[in-house]
Amino acid sequence: MSNSLEIVIGVIQVLVLMALSPLMTGIMRKTKARTQKRMGASIFQPYYDMAKLMRKDEVVSDQSSWIFRCTPWVNFVAIGTAAFFIPVFLSHSPFGLVGDLLLIVGLFGLARFFTMLAGLDTSSTFGGIGSSREMMISTLLEPALFLAIFVVALTYGGTNLSTIIETASNSSLLPHPQLIFAAIAMFVIILGETGRLPFGNHATHLELTMVHEAMVLEYSGKSLALIEWSQSIKQIMLFALIANIFVPWGISSSISVSTLGFGLVTFIIKISAFAVFVAFLESSIAKWRLFRVPDLIAVAIASSLVGLVLYYL
Repeated sequence: MSNSLEIVIGVIQVLVLMALSPLMTGIMRKTKARTQKRMGASIFQPYYDMAKLMRKDEVVSDQSSWIFRCTPWVNFVAIGTAAFFIPVFLSHSPFGLVGDLLLIVGLFGLARFFTMLAGLDTSSTFGGIGSSREMMISTLLEPALFLAIFVVALTYGGTNLSTIIETASNSSLLPHPQLIFAAIAMFVIILGETGRLPFGNHATHLELTMVHEAMVLEYSGKSLALIEWSQSIKQIMLFALIANIFVPWGISSSISVSTLGFGLVTFIIKISAFAVFVAFLESSIAKWRLFRVPDLIAVAIASSLVGLVLYYL
């Protein structure tokens, strides 16, 4: 009975991530609008947009192949599978035994790979530009991400997320010095993985600034809704990782209604605060030139290396 209950809670954690992901996108858009002295759309607008796209017909280029048609589903399945390994309001996931941080990175890489292929598949100039930029950024982000994971794994004794978060929640309130630098690196990596400023700009369709939007420009209807939902789920998963690994306060370690409820409320507060912070940051900086982006990624790599040195001191 206990195993069945844990599996049910694990599925609920996945559903929470999927259900809240458009809300985080709406909160970020609303925050950016308010900082720019605009009213902005409702925080629930992403839900309305996805519902509208689900009812629309698709227009598919006659130059595309099966890759273009399968990419939205590959994205959704890969990122949805990764969501099963993310502890949300409980410090462990019942599916964590079959996946860890490295598998999550691999699933993200699979989704990114197919998205880049889809951008090239339609013979669109915009798609080719976006795919080439994404390849450059992701090639530089991967070493920084693995270094940050290495620091976290050394500190908490493994790459399994349940082990990491359970150990983090039971540790002292004062963070390990190396984790501060790993958190800085992870923050920069999250901005790059989600295409936020200064890496990209979700609010524009100019060829000079598009990265992710250029790759999915040819999509419409249900396929576009799946891609946008997948990106929102990926974003909230990354927010959950940085919140639960580096700020594990309030997460539940036992299965009871009160502790699980408190853990869920705490989780929503933490990721909402993080989303608002990222939106404020985006409103205060501009899109960087493409060839300046490696400088910021170098900061993430250097920060992870400093954390690695501090671990062995």
